[in-house]
Amino acid sequence: MNHQSNRLDLMIWFRLSRIYNQSIRLSNQHLKKWGLTAAQFDVLVQVGMHNKISQQELGEKLFVTKGNITQLLQKMERMDLIEREQDWKTKYISLTDEGRMLFREVVPVQEEFQASHFQNLTVEEKKVLNELLKKLKSEEE
Repeated sequence: MNHQSNRLDLMIWFRLSRIYNQSIRLSNQHLKKWGLTAAQFDVLVQVGMHNKISQQELGEKLFVTKGNITQLLQKMERMDLIEREQDWKTKYISLTDEGRMLFREVVPVQEEFQASHFQNLTVEEKKVLNELLKKLKSEEE
């Protein structure tokens, strides 16, 4: 690879990193209205989409590291949003009544907030961006 191509690759990586970091920062600010962080919202969505999910399966779906999952779940349990139960060797997570109410309230609002980040793109541009990002991900795996 030549120097110019490497430089362009690096510029793309920096731009993606900045967009991601800005998105997380804005999401955290937006989610403060409900007393949630972006990571807690992610748990709320993943658990809320299932009646019950194993902690291992949840860990595979989340953006946080495995080491942070236990702390994150303990805090959400103290907030009375989730409950954990042990079934032999498997730990299962489900939403409490309060967690389900919050899920119904915050998810549509947060989805709208996230979607607004892409309002400057046409539908065709969004499709192209999505395909390009998928192509990057498949090369990685």
